[in-house]
Amino acid sequence: MAVRIGVVGAGALGFHHTRILRDTPGAQLVGFHDARTDRAAHVSTELGVRAFATLDALLDQVDAVSVVVPTPAHFAVASPALERGLHVLIEKPIATTLEEADALLAIAARTGAMVQTGHVERFNRAVRAALPYVEGPRFIESNRLAPFNPRGSDVAVVLDLMIHDIDLVRTFVGGGVSAVSAVGVPVLTPFVDIANARISFDAGAVANITASRVSRDRMRKLRIFQQSGYLSLDLAAGTGEFYRLRRDVDLLALVRDAQGAQALESFVERVPLEAPEGEPLRLELEAFVQAVSGDAPVAVTGEDGREALAVALTIVHDIERTFPSLSGRAPASSRA
Repeated sequence: MAVRIGVVGAGALGFHHTRILRDTPGAQLVGFHDARTDRAAHVSTELGVRAFATLDALLDQVDAVSVVVPTPAHFAVASPALERGLHVLIEKPIATTLEEADALLAIAARTGAMVQTGHVERFNRAVRAALPYVEGPRFIESNRLAPFNPRGSDVAVVLDLMIHDIDLVRTFVGGGVSAVSAVGVPVLTPFVDIANARISFDAGAVANITASRVSRDRMRKLRIFQQSGYLSLDLAAGTGEFYRLRRDVDLLALVRDAQGAQALESFVERVPLEAPEGEPLRLELEAFVQAVSGDAPVAVTGEDGREALAVALTIVHDIERTFPSLSGRAPASSRA
């Protein structure tokens, strides 16, 4: 039986949730709700999907919902859905505060509902291709740079952009975070627009993450260093490479017999990272439907979202500690 599903929020991202869910296998898109009647009418006409006048009216007709409203409204939308036992996909970050995130997870545990967090970069082709090669990372360097966009600029860049990479490094390393050190500055907004964080993990790994929304060019690159080799990922292009010592090379003999500099290719194997094509958002929504149907585990759990938020808030607080004038300016919210 198809999962009856709805979308709450029809903004830029909510539009695409609605578009994709119209033809997602195993899903029956019942409709969507947006509090802005003019926007709801426009999306309904363009996509040919029913717009519900109220949230309650939509919740009465579905088994699951995708929550794509501004982050400050996540709790207000997701909590009544979870109270009904409906399964919920919540766009990142999962909530405004840890208290709200914990409350949502507590409701879900009590009612038996499922929570998936919308960390869509988990479904990036480069990430999917890299995961089979990731083995005990020791150092990860991530850079996410973007030109200024007013959308999402009402919060620190940590919660707008960096939280994607916080979730990714947690996924690659596993285990808990032992220490965080961060710096950041406001440039165009009252909030932090450029930030750098050093995250240490219980497993001994370290991640260095930079995020900026005042860059001239776009960049989404991530490098992973481990004993078995070095992975270089271009998240924007969805491509990656794994560099490792060639198995047919005696490195000691090569060093002993070398007369000068050696070409990298003489002792390093370059392995292109490959995974099936797929629009990340479509894959995310398909995974949600499969999890609701019981055909697959939850891809990105509510607990995953809660932990990513916890690290992001720790970074924001550390920046505020070293830049006191920012204190109180950076509410943990962002636009979905």
